[in-house]
Amino acid sequence: MKLNAILIEDESNSREILRNYLAKYCTNVNLVGEAATIKEGLDLISKENLDLIFLDVEMPFGNAFDLLEQVPDRTFETVFVTAYNQYAMDALNNHAAYYLMKPINIDELIKAVDYVTDIRKKENALEDQILKSKLNKVDGKITLPQQDGFQVLNVSDILYCKADDNYTEIYLENKKLLVSKTLKYFEDILASYSFARIHKSYLVNVNEITKYRKGKGGSVVITNGKELLVSASKKKDLLAYFE
Repeated sequence: MKLNAILIEDESNSREILRNYLAKYCTNVNLVGEAATIKEGLDLISKENLDLIFLDVEMPFGNAFDLLEQVPDRTFETVFVTAYNQYAMDALNNHAAYYLMKPINIDELIKAVDYVTDIRKKENALEDQILKSKLNKVDGKITLPQQDGFQVLNVSDILYCKADDNYTEIYLENKKLLVSKTLKYFEDILASYSFARIHKSYLVNVNEITKYRKGKGGSVVITNGKELLVSASKKKDLLAYFE
């Protein structure tokens, strides 16, 4: 699969190195443009239909995160390229597909491109299609602590769970329950069922997902019509659940 990509990097030497590496080791990357500033990068993004951006973090008159804030509805994947490891958390929070350190390791570059290629293949196949999970619904029950005891709940009745600090909101078809347990607690006890952690805030019953949509990290629509964000780091694992 061909990936239309651009480089946004202020250092000409770094652009040349990455350009040459891509041409030699990642032949499915179609480099359609290069930019040295945020403004040039935004101009390219507005003109090209992109799958991937290689984005330096530190640039004159701003940084990578300033650029991404100006592209709210992005559908491309982002690979950050930087000499500074302190930006890793910010990159994750900005839905980075991969984080490459300078000097660029060729094996890591190939992994980054392969990762994005796999995601794009699955996204293109699944975008806005009616999804059918590879997993069958599994019957089971869990107990939820309550002030006056506990409540027994059918696992299959849960649409999704949402983090609320040290509490978790559990969404059923017609109501919401608030439970004094963390989302990580429910991720662990539901691990043997068809539940996927799609975001730091969401744990979803994959049998209730009806559509997948591309975006910053992507999003899913579930049977009650609710649309939930998917973080870039969780995207590949989620897509593996579907045909």
